[in-house]
Amino acid sequence: MSNDDITLTAGDAEVDVLPGNGGRVGGLRVGGTELLRQGERFGCFPMVPWCGRIRDGRFLDGAVVRQMPLNAPPNAIHGTVRDGAWSVARVAEGEAVITYDLVEPWPYAGRVTHVVALTPDSLSLTMSVETYNASFPAQIGWHPWFNRNLGGDGAQDVRLDFSPAWQEERGDDHLPTGNRIDPKPGPWDDCFGMPGGVDVTLTWPGQLELKVGSREEWVVVYDEQEAAVCVEPQTGPPNGLNSLPRLVTPLEPLEATTVWSWRRL
Repeated sequence: MSNDDITLTAGDAEVDVLPGNGGRVGGLRVGGTELLRQGERFGCFPMVPWCGRIRDGRFLDGAVVRQMPLNAPPNAIHGTVRDGAWSVARVAEGEAVITYDLVEPWPYAGRVTHVVALTPDSLSLTMSVETYNASFPAQIGWHPWFNRNLGGDGAQDVRLDFSPAWQEERGDDHLPTGNRIDPKPGPWDDCFGMPGGVDVTLTWPGQLELKVGSREEWVVVYDEQEAAVCVEPQTGPPNGLNSLPRLVTPLEPLEATTVWSWRRL
């Protein structure tokens, strides 16, 4: 199948899947209201095979040092799959499945599968990374840009509500130092630990409440930009290929899911 844009519909919800633009979700509309910031770099993009920054773009695989391109100098950021075109595996009612075969600069062969499933009141995103050859460390995450304000008469900015167990202390280089601290008030570009699973509520007063959930225990919250706020569930913290690697093996793929559920207010 081609990698043309896909629009799924369920009830009054619509989601756009853009295989040709990094496999991202390009838009999510509820009752005609767009929840995601628009633009080719925005929407919600997949972060694979790592999330956030890798210090100096380097990580260890056993005794081998791997170097990634420094696309956020002096670091490498947000993986490689958002830069490529994905293939469409299948589209059914309310569901699209797209795939991406890992290529250079990532040094290992593997396949990423992204399942996008829409119901009238939820969006489920499931990603897996599998290998048929050498094992390798990897991470999975999502980077949605939620509109800070949904527009309309007297519309108020979104409010974030979550209760993390800790915050990863952030160094001057924006990377976790390895220390866990009590959560601090925002604005944030920070990683938080939620051992019971990611559970963050975004409320646009008088309009919509949306919950971002995941069984994973890491979430990065980024709200330093005027137009949007980001709530990013992921399988490990930034620089996690070094500090907390998850191994993809021929017998055991890495898989993660996030579910966004909403209700009108």
